[in-house]
Amino acid sequence: MKRLLAELERQLESAVDIRHQIHARPCVSGAEGPTLNLALANLPGAVTRIGDTAAVVRVGGEGPAVAVRAELDALAITERTGVDWASRHPGAMHACGHDVHLAALIALARAVDAVGGPAPLLAVLQPREETYPSGAAEIAESGVLQAEQCRSVIGAHVQPLLPAGTVACTPGVVNGSSDEFTLTVRGEGGHAAYPHRTRDPVMALAHVIVALQSMISRAIDPMASVVLSVTTLSAGTAANVVPGQAVARGTVRAMTTADRTDVHKRLVEVADLTARAHGCCAEVEFVHGEPVLDNDANLVKATAPLLGELGLRVSEDLRSAGSDDFSYFSELLPSLMMFVGTHGGAEQLHSPTFLPPDDRIRDVAHAMLAGYLAAT
Repeated sequence: MKRLLAELERQLESAVDIRHQIHARPCVSGAEGPTLNLALANLPGAVTRIGDTAAVVRVGGEGPAVAVRAELDALAITERTGVDWASRHPGAMHACGHDVHLAALIALARAVDAVGGPAPLLAVLQPREETYPSGAAEIAESGVLQAEQCRSVIGAHVQPLLPAGTVACTPGVVNGSSDEFTLTVRGEGGHAAYPHRTRDPVMALAHVIVALQSMISRAIDPMASVVLSVTTLSAGTAANVVPGQAVARGTVRAMTTADRTDVHKRLVEVADLTARAHGCCAEVEFVHGEPVLDNDANLVKATAPLLGELGLRVSEDLRSAGSDDFSYFSELLPSLMMFVGTHGGAEQLHSPTFLPPDDRIRDVAHAMLAGYLAAT
């Protein structure tokens, strides 16, 4: 570890400039080609491309390998940080730390290439973490990790809920599944002055929404974590007309696969029966998103002491109903996602002012190094 760490420190000097280049030229999900090309231009090793904007780079020779993932995509946000290297692409910004992750991975891969490591490293350059179709799912389903004899997958994500210098290395489920739903209630429209001659879908949908919240509080184990959020509503075009249908959209998140399946089933039942009680009918459509992200306990046990040796404080407390498509890797292979503290204050991910200091590249790279070594 000492030789790798010393070389990593040397590589981190140029990683700051690489981070600034990535940050200044953000590419949103689905259009990451320029970011991928920038990363490949700075990485040694044998490149395997997947689809249009994904790649895996093998560093350190042949044989069983450990993968480390970094994301390529930015968000459709207008930056308000004021730094000299702020986004030059209007309406796009690295507001989730992917620029930090990618610069850290490049530094680690260069270090392994320069002085060697206990196993080859696979630098996984992943598009579309922020939207569908998932870039992680594309890579997992391509078969490239099996072809590269990948044994484990390591990830590290900045997290402003934690103070700088702290890494959450938590066994078991750390992120929930996330699925979108569209709930359509259909009735019979008519004149607003004669509601008794209509089958009002707006009223029915209102009752469905309330019933869904009651379902979560009364049908799910209170020790479990399930979140159902209705986030958009649309119905009608005129104040004096009862519309023929009303639509709600939202997300449902769960911390176990069993609860995920159960809440989908119950959502459909509650929507259908409540709408029928008001003379209407309901239809629910799901867009299945990320599965549960489950950290391998053995990887956690082996990684935590190494994080401490690298001067990082270790926390095992952070779990979130948020989601990350790294979970597709955790379904496939023993995997570990760590969360690296940036502020410990009011800053938020996906904010137009979110800007982790350059020093956090080192913390993320150290976390990746610890996971890589533990996995070997």
